[in-house]
Amino acid sequence: MSPGPRPAIATALLLAALAVAGCGLGPGEDLGEVGVTVTRDYGAEPVLEPRSDTVTESDTVMRVLDRDAEISTRYGGGFVQSIEGIEGGESPGSPHDWFFYVNGVESTVGAADYPLRGGEAIWWDYRDWGAAMRVPAVVGSWPQPFAGGYDGRRRPVAVECRGGGAACGLVRDRLRRAGAEPVASGEGAIRVLVGPWGRLAEDPAAAQIERGPEASGVFATLRPGPGCRVEGLDESGRVAARFGAGAGLVAATRRYEAAPVWVVSGCDRAGVAAAARLLDAADLRDRYAVAVPGGGGAPVRLPLAGEEAAS
Repeated sequence: MSPGPRPAIATALLLAALAVAGCGLGPGEDLGEVGVTVTRDYGAEPVLEPRSDTVTESDTVMRVLDRDAEISTRYGGGFVQSIEGIEGGESPGSPHDWFFYVNGVESTVGAADYPLRGGEAIWWDYRDWGAAMRVPAVVGSWPQPFAGGYDGRRRPVAVECRGGGAACGLVRDRLRRAGAEPVASGEGAIRVLVGPWGRLAEDPAAAQIERGPEASGVFATLRPGPGCRVEGLDESGRVAARFGAGAGLVAATRRYEAAPVWVVSGCDRAGVAAAARLLDAADLRDRYAVAVPGGGGAPVRLPLAGEEAAS
């Protein structure tokens, strides 16, 4: 009798056994949905409509993007070169590239190497990085990272009230509504600093803001002392708007590889209270940072660009 079909039968049985054992062949188990946002110019302009995708154990950030967007890659397929024909490079005269955030934290690995666990908010943005090659954390994926953590782990959320008065209670309330349970401190916690800038500037992570976007990734300045004011910067890092008394700022940064630090601040308590009221999706979504002028003005996207910077 010919032995011809036996190897094929044996292979089929082996593959079936491996699949039952969950050895990574095929897509794997469904993990739930992720949200995907694709924008350009610091979130100012959508490139694709926001969407949700169901992911499995085998999915990565790159695979999810590739489902609904026309993309090209580089460096062996690990990094994105273009999305919908918008390509990284000099455009025009300044360096532009695609960057991505998962739950509001900039990735330190390529999209092809970033696994997903379900529930993440993925944000791709095409931006000028001449003034800030690295923007380590952003506020525009609210309620992330508070609801789901980052790097695949839930994290404690510590609210540090440093002279913020009633604004501290408002911040805790907004975080609870977002799905977090704020604590006073915790190892590896995502910290939320609430208070006038003169107090927050004592913190090493927050103090990076005073050194400009190249150090902190935040396109704003606050300087303690007499005459303190919130200044909004444009994409090149220049001062484009000055906000007077009562102005506030919500921004996020990160020092080295420590957990992200959010800043809810202003020059005075009125500014801190105005900033605390911005903690919702309507005011933060798809924004790197947000300033609010004193006197109840509309929130301002940071960095400022185009007509915003000119106004």
